[in-house]
Formats: sequence, C-alpha cells, structure tokens
Amino acid sequence: MLTVEELKRRACETIEKRKKEIIGVSQQVLSHPEAGFREYRTAGLVAQKFGELQIPHESGLALTGLKGRVPGGAGSGPRVAIIGELDSLVVTEHPNADPETGAAHACGHHCQIGMMLGATMGLMTPEVLERLNGEIVPFAVPAEEFIEVEQRLELRAQKKLEFLGGKQELIRLGGFDDVDMAMMCHTASDMGERKFAIGGTSNGHVVKYVRYLGRGAHAGSSPHLGINALNAASFALQAINATRETHRGEDTVRIHGIITKGGEAVNAVPADVRLEWRVRSATPQVVVKNSEAVDRCFKAGALAVGAQVEITTIPGYLPMRNDSQLQDLFRSNATDVVGEKGTMVMPSGRNRGGSTDMGDLSHLMPAIHPYTAGATGPGHSKSYVITDYETAVINPAKIMAMSVIDLLVDGAKKAKEVKSAHKPAMSRSAYLRFQRDRAQTLRFDGAAN
Repeated sequence: MLTVEELKRRACETIEKRKKEIIGVSQQVLSHPEAGFREYRTAGLVAQKFGELQIPHESGLALTGLKGRVPGGAGSGPRVAIIGELDSLVVTEHPNADPETGAAHACGHHCQIGMMLGATMGLMTPEVLERLNGEIVPFAVPAEEFIEVEQRLELRAQKKLEFLGGKQELIRLGGFDDVDMAMMCHTASDMGERKFAIGGTSNGHVVKYVRYLGRGAHAGSSPHLGINALNAASFALQAINATRETHRGEDTVRIHGIITKGGEAVNAVPADVRLEWRVRSATPQVVVKNSEAVDRCFKAGALAVGAQVEITTIPGYLPMRNDSQLQDLFRSNATDVVGEKGTMVMPSGRNRGGSTDMGDLSHLMPAIHPYTAGATGPGHSKSYVITDYETAVINPAKIMAMSVIDLLVDGAKKAKEVKSAHKPAMSRSAYLRFQRDRAQTLRFDGAAN
C-alpha cells in the first residue's frame, strides 16, 4: 500500500505531466475575459474540461457557476471544495483586455481556473483516488469582483439574482449546503522573495449605488433654473473626505468609488448623476457604522443644492476567517513544494485591505484563501500580469491536491477533525438574515428639508 507521501508524489507527477494543458487552460481564460455573471464562454471551457475528465457536474449555478463531483474510491466521508473564480475585472488599458468590453484578468482569476482543474487532475490519479474517503468538489464560481453594480441590479430586478456576489448567491441557492470545507488560492504580486502567503484576513464591505436627481436647464443662459446634481455629488465627496480623520487605523477603512454618469451634455445642468461606491472596514460592526456616516454625506450633498438622492445599499462581503487547521495543513505542503523560506504566515489580524466573498463562505465552514506569487504589477491595474505560470498555477495545484489527500486519506480522519473542531461564525440562515438586513434603499429630498 502506498504511503501518504507516495500518494502525494503520484498526484504531483500527474499535475507535472499535464502542466502544459493546465497552464493552457489558464491562458485561454486570460485571452477571453468576462466580467461577473457573464462568464458564459469561460464556463463553457470549464464544462468541456469536466467532460474530458468525466466529472459529473451541475452548470448554470448563479447563472454561470459549475459544480463537479468526484467521489473518493474508499467510501463516504466529508466533501472538500476546490474553488476557482470565473470572472474578470474591467481594465480597458490592460494588455489582455477585451477590445469591446474592456474586461481583463487584472486579478489573476484565470490562474484559479487552471489550478482548480490541475488539483482535480492530480487527485483523480487512480491509485490516489481509490484511497480517498468522501468527495472532491471542483467548483467554478462566478462574480467575485463586485463591479458593474447597475447591471447587476437589473439582474436582481429581473429576479435572476438576489445577491450580487457569486458566492453570496450560491450560498443563498444552497450550492454549498453539501460542502464541508473549502479552499482556493489567489495570485499576488507583492510577495517579495516568498512564494506563498498564508493566513491574515480581509475587509468586509457594503456597496452603494447612488443616484442624484436635479433639474435640467441651459448651463449658459439659465443655470438659475436648474438644480445641479453633479454639484450635489461633489459636495457629498468632499463630506466623505472630511470624515477620514475619524477613522481608526486598526479598522482599515477604505471608502472609494466612481461616478458612472455625470450628466448628459456639457451645456446642460446635470440632472441625473450616478455613483458606485464602496465602504470597507475590518469588521461588520464598523462597516455598518461607516455605511451610516457615508449615507449622511450623500444626503448632505442633496441638501446643499436642493437635489433628490436615492441611496441603494447592497450587502457586500464579510472578512476572511482562515481555518487554523486547514492553514497548517496547507503550510506544511507549501513548505514541501517551495521550502520553508518560500512560505510566509501572516497573523490572523493582518488585513490586506481588499475584500472577497470567500470571507462569506468562511463564516459558514472551514475555509482558507492563501496567496501565491507569480504576478507583477499592482493588482487591479493595467500592469498586473502573470509572469510565472509555474508559480501561479502549477505550485498551488500541487499543494491543494496534497492538502486534500491529507484530509481524505485513511478514512478522512483529518477532515473529520477539521470539521469537528471548527465553530462556524454563522449558520446559513443567520448569514442570509444578516445580509438581507443590510439591503435598503434610502430616499432623501434636499429641497424638502
């Protein structure tokens, strides 16, 4: 009988033999980027690979998601999800941007699809799979990047979605109800000499979709007859900036956004101005506090010029909670692949400032979200590119496969320990209630106050 280390070696050999194919999948996704809830081509590619691997799967989950099932050969046991995210950003100047949509993989999600499939290939090595209890769940999920809010609100109005983030919506739909634990890996460019960063946390956030309504008029001959909605928005942004000195450093507050519509024509007083805003903080409690402060600022802009404002608050993501046992397991295997000096463990309170819906999932079950090197340039910018696919795709595929072997071998003893020791922060019903409580639309008439 093969030892656990021999099983890991066999899985890694399979990944190594197929690495050109695995990297090729990531590069195909890179060449055809699609923003969230529109990843139909990317989903089709994943479905094709699942078919080639003879993996039974569901598709069309939260519009574009795919969920595979690979039963272990040694009998029943816990189910472990290996997650890859389907969506891209919109960065029109990125070298791999779609010329029509501006979509671009400026965050490395294309690598996640490759590593998810690669880890699954390794685990499906016959002599490996026959020793595993439980089930491997390769899961391609949509819409992690919380962008293009107006389009997603339209999908919600059409009752195609309730939540506007992919894992949020999959949680609502019960897509994770039969999953016991989950792992994924994200690329990063700020790692120095390290190959992997493990641990830490992320910001929670809410999203604001704001619409100012004024009154149009000729901007040259009769501006006094108008109500300038763009001026209302400008006052609001100044008010938001004025609150920054009240934020504590430990709360990692980030309040930022874009104006998606600033008016119709330069010679008309802007009467319809729209903004997409983000309120991030280290804890849900501080998110709520800062969300209320930002609402006051948006109302202040309307009050200043006598405009109307409609503020739609959309439930965002929760901070990441990395499970300590899964984290230790991943670290041990990462050390075997890249060496002790190649791995870095961040303290649980180390907050990178961004947000991920993996945080939502981590409130319900054991989960980890480590980072792998292989990219250069600031994330979410035109300069963010993958320069080392071996590091960005193949290494994490091997490490996730090795970690799943540790979890599911020998009667899935380790997975059962992880599951037993984990104390979820929320039940699914409590999570849905919490998120729905965040959702609201506030209307304020500055002229009437």
